[in-house]
Amino acid sequence: MRRMRGLRLAAGLMALGLTLAACGSKNDTGSGGTTTGGSSAAASSLKIGLAYDIGGRGDQSFNDSAARGLDKAKSEFGIDIKELEAAAGETDAQKEDRLRQLAEGGYTTIIAVGFAYETAIEKTAKDFPEVKFAIIDSAGPAADNVANLTFAEQEGSFLVGVAAALKSKTGNVGFIGGVNVPLIQKFEVGFTAGVKAAKADATVQVKYLTQPPDFTGFNDPAKGETAAKGMFDAGADIVYAAAGGSGNGVFKTAKANGKFGIGVDSDQYNLPALADVKDVIITSMIKEVDVAVYDFITSVKDGKFAKGEKVYDLKAGGIDYATSGGKIDDIKTKIDEYKTKITSGEIKVPSTK
Repeated sequence: MRRMRGLRLAAGLMALGLTLAACGSKNDTGSGGTTTGGSSAAASSLKIGLAYDIGGRGDQSFNDSAARGLDKAKSEFGIDIKELEAAAGETDAQKEDRLRQLAEGGYTTIIAVGFAYETAIEKTAKDFPEVKFAIIDSAGPAADNVANLTFAEQEGSFLVGVAAALKSKTGNVGFIGGVNVPLIQKFEVGFTAGVKAAKADATVQVKYLTQPPDFTGFNDPAKGETAAKGMFDAGADIVYAAAGGSGNGVFKTAKANGKFGIGVDSDQYNLPALADVKDVIITSMIKEVDVAVYDFITSVKDGKFAKGEKVYDLKAGGIDYATSGGKIDDIKTKIDEYKTKITSGEIKVPSTK
């Protein structure tokens, strides 16, 4: 049952009192967003709530990248934080309740990690106009108190696609997506474009672990293991996994079969939890979710909150590829040539099928 509007208003007024300070407002325009301004808040008064996507902190990928940004802000600013995690198979109403719990608890800056929060944040933001919200990976909803932090995943996926094509000995590579949704299709399309740019006759196998509304494909290593084994048996020698925690199963299978994998979101070669399989990770598509989270918190602290969409692309440094482990050192110059062509606009990487 929804809480009474009077309780929401009371919680909102209390939260507003926590964030206002004596400084005057500042008005700037962020990259791709509209700065609405607001008073700077003392770092000690900031209360940051973060709602994770499925898999939560410890997924070695998307959520952990967000967590790094939160941890950096906490370390530097000494802020009060609260983290809540999503459960498999939950409804929009459950996500909404999670955001409301944070807002009603006095958390005046709330970050929703993942596009799955789009409906929940749209409803919650209306009832708590004094709270500053951010949503990762969604260009909507549009509201005066919502920042939409998105990424050009197709550009980084193009670069690791080039790496896959140039390092493959069979001319057969694979893409595994966690859930078949438009966001993950951006990874697939970019990867395939990169593979074909470097080796036009290469084969790209594609497999999605689950179909919406089943989002467990982002945190099911066993499904990732099975899908990767099928691709390796069909001739692939490198598989790119854009599947969150399910990618761990892809790396496990790659190691067992003498094949290779490509990581996503974080530089997965360097993650301690993946130390046993890091030797098969030739590169990762890096998505700087940590930078976006840290930037957003800083903007609120400095009174420079910007509503609307801010795109973190290759040119802005929000997307990149990893070289850890040295397995692509011999082709780095070639990959960087493509990188330059993308940032200059000579190559426009597709984002849809």
